[in-house]
Amino acid sequence: MAKTRQQKEELIAQIKERLSRAKSVAFAQISGYTMADANRLRDEAAKEGLETGIVKKTLLQIAAKDSGVEGLDVLPGSTLAIFGYEDEIAPARLLAKFLKGREAMSISAGIIDGKLVAAETVKAYAALPSHKELLAKLVGSINAPVSGFVNVLAGNLRGLVQVLNSIKESKA
Repeated sequence: MAKTRQQKEELIAQIKERLSRAKSVAFAQISGYTMADANRLRDEAAKEGLETGIVKKTLLQIAAKDSGVEGLDVLPGSTLAIFGYEDEIAPARLLAKFLKGREAMSISAGIIDGKLVAAETVKAYAALPSHKELLAKLVGSINAPVSGFVNVLAGNLRGLVQVLNSIKESKA
């Protein structure tokens, strides 16, 4: 059933609002996309604080143009969009993970920091570690010298205890 002009305007306003809040958006072709896929992806996205949706290319182009993003004509007719509001990499990573083993679907493009990026860039972002992983690596790097110093000091104490124990055993 065709949507009325008012429904389309409401959809455009909703897409525009999502685009204005999003730090990044990842787009994919939806050929071979089933309702079971949609439910699974929506659940995974909700766990990470992301939103998903199928949007028509023309409505998306209008909303994007109003948001200052140009060049979305590279997208197919209807497109799967994953909107990320906190982590710039999360939509790309979720989409790449979801598309593994699905040859019929592929990443089309993305929007990162309000600029349209090619599919290759979205795939490159998907390969990056998450924000939490990067923070964990940073903490580990900062903690490594301190841990090494503690181990060196503990080694000297262990050696002293062993010498004292051997002296005690030799006198006993």
